Amino acid sequence: KGNSVLNLHLATAHAPPLLAAKTPLAMALRSECKSSRLYRELAIVRVGHAMECPYELDHHAPILEQCGFSREQVEAVGNWRARADLFDDRCRAILAFVDALATGKGKVDDATYAEMNRHFDAREIVEIAYNAVIYVANALFINALAIEIDDAHVRTTPGKF
Repeated sequence: KGNSVLNLHLATAHAPPLLAAKTPLAMALRSECKSSRLYRELAIVRVGHAMECPYELDHHAPILEQCGFSREQVEAVGNWRARADLFDDRCRAILAFVDALATGKGKVDDATYAEMNRHFDAREIVEIAYNAVIYVANALFINALAIEIDDAHVRTTPGKF
């Protein structure tokens, strides 16, 4: 424990200034947000599905479960509209919002934004959006460089819950 480095970080380390610049943002997203960790992890897991990025799912689906989602809910995130009954209004708002960000090229329609605004304040919306778009970028990077899923004992540091 503590001796293994994520394959994502090993790849990013080929450009040390970029890794150095990325780290404070990652730490802020992980530990300094007002929005619930559950909602931020939900956004990340939905991005993992939308971007077809098993690497992100391997790391973040277990964290979403640690945040309080049941295994059934975690497994349903990939096809959430078919299992919408498993999610409350706030979660459905996030899932639709993330779909617009990840697959809709960031074009969030008025109804989807209004639903987010009904459940979250401006800071929370920004935090959820930043989490989603940063992980869209991560997924693109991971997929483009064919970064392999880490060994089972190598886990991301979850930060604050």
